[in-house]
Amino acid sequence: MKDLIEYIAKSLVDDVAAVSVSQKKDRGVLVYTLTVADDETGRIIGKDGKVANAIRVLLRTASANNGDHVALKII
Repeated sequence: MKDLIEYIAKSLVDDVAAVSVSQKKDRGVLVYTLTVADDETGRIIGKDGKVANAIRVLLRTASANNGDHVALKII
């Protein structure tokens, strides 16, 4: 999952060195935190949050096979 998030984020931003993904478990939910450069958060979020929502849909679909619940935070 972390690799998927990193791949998508690095494809969208110019400063790939600033992309990092961390993972923690909180109340049975896997929470992934995506950190990018301050001036590139808009590229990850997208207009009206459409890009961020698309990434979240991909994560939910990929985690459905494992029965996990996932969440994505963008910083």
